[in-house]
Amino acid sequence: MTRSRLLLLVAAALLCAAASFERTEERTPCADFDAMRRPFFGDTHVHTAYSFDAAGQGTRGTPRAAYRFARGESIGIQPYDASGRPGTEVQLRRPLDFAIVTDHSDLLGETRICQTPSAAGYDSLVCTVTRRWPLLGYMLVNGYVYGSDAPQRYSFCGPGGSRCLEAARPPWHEIQAAAEEFYDRSAACEFTTFVGYEWTGMPGGANLHRNVIFRNEVVQAAPTTYLETPRVEGLWRALREQCIDLGNRCDALAIPHNPNVSNGSMFSAVSDGARLSARDARTRSAMEPLLEVTQHKGDSECRAGAEDELCDYETLPWPRMMDAALPWRWQPPPPLSYAREALTAGLEWQAELGANPYKLGLIGSTDSHFATPGLVDEDRFVGHAAGTVSARFGIPDFPDDPRFNPGGLAVLWAEENSRDALFAAMRRREAYGTSGPRMVVRFFGGWALPRDLCEGASFAARGYAAGVPMGADLPSREIGDEAPRFAVLALRDPAPAAGPSAPLQRIQIVKSWVEDGRGRERVFELAGDPGNGAAVDPLTCKPRGDGFDSLCGLWTDPDFDPSSPALYYARVLENPSCRWNAYVCNRRGIDCNDPETVPASLASCCDPAIPRTIQERAWTSPIWYEPTG
Repeated sequence: MTRSRLLLLVAAALLCAAASFERTEERTPCADFDAMRRPFFGDTHVHTAYSFDAAGQGTRGTPRAAYRFARGESIGIQPYDASGRPGTEVQLRRPLDFAIVTDHSDLLGETRICQTPSAAGYDSLVCTVTRRWPLLGYMLVNGYVYGSDAPQRYSFCGPGGSRCLEAARPPWHEIQAAAEEFYDRSAACEFTTFVGYEWTGMPGGANLHRNVIFRNEVVQAAPTTYLETPRVEGLWRALREQCIDLGNRCDALAIPHNPNVSNGSMFSAVSDGARLSARDARTRSAMEPLLEVTQHKGDSECRAGAEDELCDYETLPWPRMMDAALPWRWQPPPPLSYAREALTAGLEWQAELGANPYKLGLIGSTDSHFATPGLVDEDRFVGHAAGTVSARFGIPDFPDDPRFNPGGLAVLWAEENSRDALFAAMRRREAYGTSGPRMVVRFFGGWALPRDLCEGASFAARGYAAGVPMGADLPSREIGDEAPRFAVLALRDPAPAAGPSAPLQRIQIVKSWVEDGRGRERVFELAGDPGNGAAVDPLTCKPRGDGFDSLCGLWTDPDFDPSSPALYYARVLENPSCRWNAYVCNRRGIDCNDPETVPASLASCCDPAIPRTIQERAWTSPIWYEPTG
């Protein structure tokens, strides 16, 4: 028997003998179970009319509508402007495998009261303003509730906010009921939902938001809110005390998002007012295994202007969302505003404490506020209405602020499309994010990965047998082990008939490590051709240049230091393609050579600061190395 055949049999036996996840729910077993795991595409960040800011944008889509949309049904986007212009019908070209409605836990009751004529508080000044002048209401409520480090509720909520907390119960139950209704418990396992919510921490306007995801139907009696629990440590405690530690099958995790507008405070060196300890680091790593690296409100991989030129991708020029309307206050976000900075800082903490607080896998999502999970196609973008950026508030010719983007997708490697299997994938970080296209990416690391791993079949089986997948730690280094090897296999989005799909251009390995007590970064080319001359004409969106349907490469770290903590993740690039605003401008026939024909509402079509092309991409979760002892 050959060594390759032996490795294949060992891998298959191990994975089949002991599934990587525990079953916590009663359901029909999935007919399609793959021990080598498959990629499932979904969206973990979706708002509906139950969120205050979404309702203020005219959204009427409920959690049930969001799940119908994710499964491929058409829904109507509500009018963009106050004059009642008819809404747009939208539909996904391809259904998602899973989706999670994450309406804001904060203001859940206020939203219900302001929309319910019989409710006490419906006739309050703030509710009246919100219904009549949504933008003014949005600004007033955010300024009042989140305007200081001590968030507060309006007086119509009653003593201790009791009236609003009580009003939040029906929508919370409806969110759970919608997730249960659309979860496919049959053997077909075609679509999976989770119960979730967003904890909307925002001290001083800095984004500390977390999406909370529950493993099964056993959840908190009421979602934790930033208004009553204004520290992320309190959120973690609440999830443990009200869910994880109860021994009733309840389990949950939290996913931070948009560190790019956190003013550098999402990845703090302080926990509960004291300097981070090893226990704090372990707690954070256990509660937050994933980070949303890209979404509608900008990309958070790495800092624009860094030595890595590909970091200049969908970055925003302000450190907080509240600065968006104040261009005179724009400045580069402070340190620790990006995923790579946090991942590298985690290695520094690992070297100091023996524990890594920022052991984060990477995913993408949309942050849709139109109840439209997975609506990421550049050529069909109708906006996501986060904050005050939809055409409803003064951008009639653009569906969204041109600095924003359609967001991305989360991809989970799991044996089957069930809650337990997908949740386990999130926990072990065997996940990656894309900027929208459904690229398939596998990433393995190990000390003895076969040098011919990219040749022939059984890439996954041999990768599991000889190494670890994305999101894992390298096994302990043994005597005789030299530098670790890493292998990446990428397949282009396979459905060009369903819309624009660009070939792959290249694969890179991004390495972070600690040297002389300081974090370092470097990007290595692994496969493909960065000089292939591929481009796209922004006036016609016609591509030119060659690319690849698939790429695979094996790489050995040439600078490996066994005494230094390190991490590695893969980045996969497509050939350049048109950005969503190029499609909008082209459909309107904008000619920037004749400025007099360009209406003020479409001036951004000719703004050189707004790119009209992009390079779609995917980011894998890292693989970590920790020195022995």
